[in-house]
Amino acid sequence: MTTALSKDAIVAVVGAGAMGAGIAQVAAVAGHRVLLLDNRPQAAQLAIEGLRAQLDKLAVKGKITAQAALSAGQRLQAATQLGDLAPAALVVEAIVENLQAKQTLFADLEALVTADCLFASNTSSISITAIGSALKQPQRLAGLHFFNPAPIMALVEVVSGLATAPAVADLLYATANAWGKTAVHAKSTPGFIVNRVARPYYAEALRLRTEGATDCATLDAVMRESGGFRMGPFELMDMIGLDVNFAVTRSVWNAFFNDPRFLPSLIQQELVDAGYLGRKNGRGFFDYREGAEKPQPQTEPRHVALARSVVCGDTPAAQALAARLQAGAVAFERAASTDGRIAEADDAVLYVTDGRSATQRAAESGIANTVLIDLALDYHQATRTALAGAGQCSEPAVHAACALLQAGGIQVSRLADVPGLAVMRTVAMLANEAADAVYQGVCTARAADDAMRLGVNYPAGPLAWADRVGLANIQGVLAHLNATYGEDRYRISPLIQRQVFQGKNIHG
Repeated sequence: MTTALSKDAIVAVVGAGAMGAGIAQVAAVAGHRVLLLDNRPQAAQLAIEGLRAQLDKLAVKGKITAQAALSAGQRLQAATQLGDLAPAALVVEAIVENLQAKQTLFADLEALVTADCLFASNTSSISITAIGSALKQPQRLAGLHFFNPAPIMALVEVVSGLATAPAVADLLYATANAWGKTAVHAKSTPGFIVNRVARPYYAEALRLRTEGATDCATLDAVMRESGGFRMGPFELMDMIGLDVNFAVTRSVWNAFFNDPRFLPSLIQQELVDAGYLGRKNGRGFFDYREGAEKPQPQTEPRHVALARSVVCGDTPAAQALAARLQAGAVAFERAASTDGRIAEADDAVLYVTDGRSATQRAAESGIANTVLIDLALDYHQATRTALAGAGQCSEPAVHAACALLQAGGIQVSRLADVPGLAVMRTVAMLANEAADAVYQGVCTARAADDAMRLGVNYPAGPLAWADRVGLANIQGVLAHLNATYGEDRYRISPLIQRQVFQGKNIHG
């Protein structure tokens, strides 16, 4: 087992911005003497003063002891020139996202430091292989991608370029874990793990908005209250900055030679072109200017009580609905399910979406009053679901379906009849992208799940979630999306297909 970098080893951080300062704090708290360098006059010293104040606040809050805060602050030292970093055992670069700037920095460092000094780049998007190509010893370089804010976020991606020595990646992995982080190994491919696998979270929401499924506030509410995501995709893009999110999407799309799976959205491009960049300048998908009214999700009004309520089968959705109705003292019958239906409400027949539109499903089954509901992270806890009725479905039947769900304490947001609804198609695509990353050797299945839980706070790892839903069900959703759109965007990962053929989950 590889040991971590000794606490006696000096760590240098180049770049005293938010990320560089955060990494310096992490290393200092872990016990290392840290040299912080920035090419802006006094920037490093000012950053250290800010870090010491932050450490004092943590001590006041009881997060660390007063002595630990004092000691960590004393281990931080501002460097004034590149030559000051000569005694470092590890140099972490956190400068501007520019390939040439990073190559120049590491080439200059190589002439100053010892032969066994390790180099790490905090880049989130630039190829480690490309950065290392400027070095005489590219094997000493790896990616050490922290997430913002570095002292708080648990994940670190340890990224190996083509020339990275396995021992270097292993040492950085052990060091990141010793610093209190959860490290994951990744291969240097576009987006690494998180920025690649996360693309469908934004892309499917933007596709749904393009198709007029509903408004942004409603889609956000469904993803939070049914999917269990901490933030909806539109509010998250506004927080990140639409220009930043759009640039990452374009970068990944271009790096994959315009693979349609990563196709950028014209809606997002229009907003960026208009200067609507999100929270940072007051307007994005939502209006943050003073006095602007916060949009509320569209929620179905309370519908009248039902003459007939039946819960069918024993799927997770059916079991949860029965439990919720029982808890609310709502009378209902139980029946078997031969076609996947989870309930009947007067003339309505309810199913969980399988990636087909309700209209297609009604046409193929001959059940005109077909109503679909969305996937939920936990049907027992979900407070909202998306719902769509078939084009053939009568309005009273849709209202009856709403009434049944409302009786179980679930708010209903009615969407246009889009295939896969919101949560289901998004989770299927997240799992598909994660599966492809595993299939292509970018990372392990466990690393993919850990990265998405810890790097972007997903409520579950996408592959573990797919296993829970049923990998064959995820494959079916993707197949139906692919058939509906006829786009390579929805092609199914060979790993998912192989596991389904074997009757196995991703995680065995």
